[in-house]
Amino acid sequence: MQPNIGLEKDVLKQDNTLLNDFLSDLHVLYIKTRKYHWNVAGPNFMEYHKFFESQYKAIEAEIDEVAERIRQLGGTPLATMAEFIHNTSLKEDSGKPKDTADMFRNLLSDHEQIVRELRDDVEKCDEELKDAGTADFLTGLMEAHEAMAWMLRKYLS
Repeated sequence: MQPNIGLEKDVLKQDNTLLNDFLSDLHVLYIKTRKYHWNVAGPNFMEYHKFFESQYKAIEAEIDEVAERIRQLGGTPLATMAEFIHNTSLKEDSGKPKDTADMFRNLLSDHEQIVRELRDDVEKCDEELKDAGTADFLTGLMEAHEAMAWMLRKYLS
């Protein structure tokens, strides 16, 4: 049954498409952050290990929130790695573990890309789709990624 919340079927479809794209980005970012958590080494191992853990746990919580928002809007969240890889704008990090600075740079780049995309999505939801609820939802997530990017940036300063 489709929700009757004042949004046309086409708007709900567009909302769910952009939310599923974001969900895909989150899964790729989550896996990359877990990889770095598992493979970080060096004199600051424990600090970095715990830092990456805090970030992947925050991303994990976001994944659930985004999937639930998709369900609230009558959509179906993507749920396979093949779908995530097909719909993400981020690149996987395959191969051997990177050095710590590269890990931070890669994650910073991904978070900043997500922020830029969310900024566009917020504008689309607000101005084009007239969906203030999804725009507000995405704004909060954008702010969370701005904070994560800031923390990563400070490690590279």
